Amino acid sequence: MPQDPADRRVVVTGPPRRTLPHARLRSRGRYPHASGSYRPRTEIDEQTTLGHTYVRSLMRSQLRAGLAVFAFLGLLIGPLPLLFAALPDARRLEWAVLGFGLYLPLVLLARWYVRRAERNERDFVRLVEDR
Repeated sequence: MPQDPADRRVVVTGPPRRTLPHARLRSRGRYPHASGSYRPRTEIDEQTTLGHTYVRSLMRSQLRAGLAVFAFLGLLIGPLPLLFAALPDARRLEWAVLGFGLYLPLVLLARWYVRRAERNERDFVRLVEDR
């Protein structure tokens, strides 16, 4: 009995179209960034150049916040000796500024620095955990 041409089986010999090129190489681990298991945490744990760059970016942002606080403190406290030298008769002003006037700016500055450092760390964790 002759077969109907519509019932004939066709063998496909080409590569599947939905797979990515070099899929075999990726599955063997030659391209770890191409597989689904790539994470920045892996780069940091393995101490690669990219992981080193991630850690340096966190350190740089923390250093930037620290230097900003230091600069603000320098501008806040640095001119005080000049002010006190210009007003030699104002002993009560010196005690008022040193005893009470600096506490609020220092507390606010410390609070800003802690919040900034925590935000830097939170952003870094979000980057590393790929959220």
